[in-house]
Amino acid sequence: MTSAMEPTILVIFGSMGDLTWRKLAPALYNLLLAHQLPEHFAVIGLDMKDGSSDEFRLRLRDGANSFCECGPMDEKTWNSFSSNQTYLSGDFADPATYTALKRQLDAREKEWGIPANHIFYLAIPPAIVETIVQKIGEAQLAADRQHVRIVVEKPFGHDLASAVALNGLLTAVFEERQIYRIDHYLGKETVQNILALRFANALFEPVWNQRYIDHVQITVAEQVGVEHRGAYYEHAGALRDMIQNHLMQILALIAMEPMVSFDADEIRNKKVDVLRAIRPIPPDQVQELAVRGQYGAGLLEGQDVPAYRSEPGVAGDSSAETFAAVKLFVDNWRWQGVPFYLRTGKRMELKASEVMIQFQPVPHQSFPKAAALAWQPNRLAIHIQPQEGLRLSLQAKQPGSSLHLSPVDLHFSYQEAFQSKSPEAYETLLADVMLGDATLFMRADQVEASWSVLDPILQSWGSQKPADFPNYPSGTWGPEVADRLIAKDGRSWLQPVPKADAQGDPSRKST
Repeated sequence: MTSAMEPTILVIFGSMGDLTWRKLAPALYNLLLAHQLPEHFAVIGLDMKDGSSDEFRLRLRDGANSFCECGPMDEKTWNSFSSNQTYLSGDFADPATYTALKRQLDAREKEWGIPANHIFYLAIPPAIVETIVQKIGEAQLAADRQHVRIVVEKPFGHDLASAVALNGLLTAVFEERQIYRIDHYLGKETVQNILALRFANALFEPVWNQRYIDHVQITVAEQVGVEHRGAYYEHAGALRDMIQNHLMQILALIAMEPMVSFDADEIRNKKVDVLRAIRPIPPDQVQELAVRGQYGAGLLEGQDVPAYRSEPGVAGDSSAETFAAVKLFVDNWRWQGVPFYLRTGKRMELKASEVMIQFQPVPHQSFPKAAALAWQPNRLAIHIQPQEGLRLSLQAKQPGSSLHLSPVDLHFSYQEAFQSKSPEAYETLLADVMLGDATLFMRADQVEASWSVLDPILQSWGSQKPADFPNYPSGTWGPEVADRLIAKDGRSWLQPVPKADAQGDPSRKST
């Protein structure tokens, strides 16, 4: 453990739940192994389930052991850590629960002989957030503005009105600088590296504008279905679950203006400027700019998989979208006229997250037509997952006596270049909360600006039930309406390729 960080007590509301088990426990263990926890550090688990501190420690240990990719657990290291883990059982609506929590916080600080930062992590369903925040305020547990922080998981509201209400609730108890709205996508190494790519290299910034870039595609494709989240997904859908947060935040990083400094608010200001510059979508143009889909039964890697409507917790006539694609424009000097195509879907052919930037064609094609049959525009692909890296597609002459141009790739792989595994997103974000660094966390105005863009789509889709669901088989790249969305502009989706193919084949499959 490191003494560079201030003493910290992490209070996890919903500590016996799936998020704590799968994500927070392994992240904490990895931070422990990397000596990135404070010298004085404790975890207090709080949940409505009956249990003891010993049962809580076993739950955390099992999560760390099951989901940490660091090899066999170091028992001695873990045991020294588990002695600082405590569990409280109580009703989230009962003031006595917060009185008991305060006693635990005070006892730990008295034991250490120094005050500590208190981090309240809400690993709970959205419906319980209001109760817990209000009770924290009533118990005066947020009164110390310098040492108290709260971490709120997505979703941040269900639409613009609910997001505004949620932000109002939070800021009634906490100051904005105390609130950390966590989006795990922003903790991914490649997403963070977008800033380094753009602003630490003189090569890209001069051509990062509408004069040289034809369009941008952002794809987040998942092979999995809704699994055990059917009941949640019925009220969310792909637009709310993925595009409103993950993809819109990636768009903001791609499109933002250069920052003056690496100050958290400076970066977040630039991102908000992008979101506010996105062209509003008139209700009568929703069908032209946004499409949706729902997966049916199909084959995925040789296995039969069911339709969304056959998943547990899903209505037999559900109109929830499992695929969404939108076309957006950023109305400013840098990006005027450049379309940003965003798409996400479940039960897709591959699991892949990437940004593809396609540049304008050369202004004059000097080569004979026969020499340039395989010619394609320059493209920059930013691979976020599963492989992390960059791929720049150029044109080169094929070997031989005849003149033939062919696309070739320059690629950069994090694993090959650095010979080390990137930290999991929750490791990065938890460490940042403890350090008080809000750079990778969303501010209230960011959340509301994102909802403002998508609200017209949600309202239109909510008022008109789709007649063609399910409209794409599992194991494909989505519905035909998504292909038409981009094809009517004379463009096509650039499909991610499997990792093995990406190493040896410079071509890109398109539809």
